Amino acid sequence: MPRVSLYTTAFCPFCHQAKGLLEEYEIGYEEVDLGAEPERRAEMVERAGGRVTVPQVFIDGAHVGGCDDLYALADRGGLDAIAESGAVAVDENGAMALDEKGAVAVDEDEA
Repeated sequence: MPRVSLYTTAFCPFCHQAKGLLEEYEIGYEEVDLGAEPERRAEMVERAGGRVTVPQVFIDGAHVGGCDDLYALADRGGLDAIAESGAVAVDENGAMALDEKGAVAVDEDEA
């Protein structure tokens, strides 16, 4: 199963929605609560290419984006692919590779 990490805060409704979506697909995740670990905010901003809002979601180190981006990935079947295969293809830039339909490509060597 790919490693999923989220940067969140306790009172963020979008963070709760993102976590709920991952739980719906039975995809485990590591949560970095920036309220409890504020020193990690700079790490999040750097990894997220300058984005400062929460949540910020990463799958196998590749930046997915925020809550809306995670829902868009689910709408394209990307979370199904992750939940079913447990393997995500990554492009030469370290981003999640997408197939011709815009869904997350599966790494056949890892599936």
